[in-house]
Amino acid sequence: MLKRTPLFPHVIELNHQARHRFTCSVYLIYDDDAWTLIDIGYEDAVDECLELIRQLDFPFAKCATLIASHADVDHIQGLAKAKQVLRTSVTCHPAAAKHLEIGDRIASFAQIDAQGIDLAMPAVACEHQVNDGDIVEVGKLKLEVWHTPGHTDGQLSFRMGDLLFSGDNIFADGCVGAIDAHHGSSIEDFISSLTRIRNSDVKWLLPSHGPAFRKDSKLIDSTIKRLEGYLHMADFGTCAIDWPLMDQWERDLVTGKMPS
Repeated sequence: MLKRTPLFPHVIELNHQARHRFTCSVYLIYDDDAWTLIDIGYEDAVDECLELIRQLDFPFAKCATLIASHADVDHIQGLAKAKQVLRTSVTCHPAAAKHLEIGDRIASFAQIDAQGIDLAMPAVACEHQVNDGDIVEVGKLKLEVWHTPGHTDGQLSFRMGDLLFSGDNIFADGCVGAIDAHHGSSIEDFISSLTRIRNSDVKWLLPSHGPAFRKDSKLIDSTIKRLEGYLHMADFGTCAIDWPLMDQWERDLVTGKMPS
């Protein structure tokens, strides 16, 4: 049996426990024997995740559910395999469930032809579809569901006391999850979700990639300001709401302004 090394009471992050990075952040939340996972990573990480859980002496039969923070392949490709081994259920947002249940390779980023990405995306039934304000119970622990869209329309975060399992909303360096129109991203929703996180009284953010970090309102404000700029940049295509350069060009055309 391995000695458990929780990041916070009732929370083990499996990469931290293993002392090396082998998957996305996978949070094991437990109360006595009852436990759940937030995300699982790629399919080839499942065996190591489950072996760690076994060595930490968490009974497979006590897995309350497997939670998908959202439907990206790097978070949930292994969900179907883990579910089968653990004989448990899957919990996610309805917008994520529609992709997970058909194994949607495009929406999950499993297939990106231009970059030669061609991954399997095993379909998986989602028994529990949760929305903002719902509660996921793990033993006596309660995870409050926050719907925090932006990166994807089905992105969830989960509050437990002073902790927020914050998904791909923001990372310790101020970066955010990829913004892509084909992915269901919305910059306006991203800003709203980050504003909610900033204005909350949570103390720690536990993201889906990289280290957990103390909530820093200045960092979040800087990220929000950057995203507000993205709203007006052609770089982000249909995710932007306007392109001020084109408005100025139209005015210049009317006046016959010459290049300067």
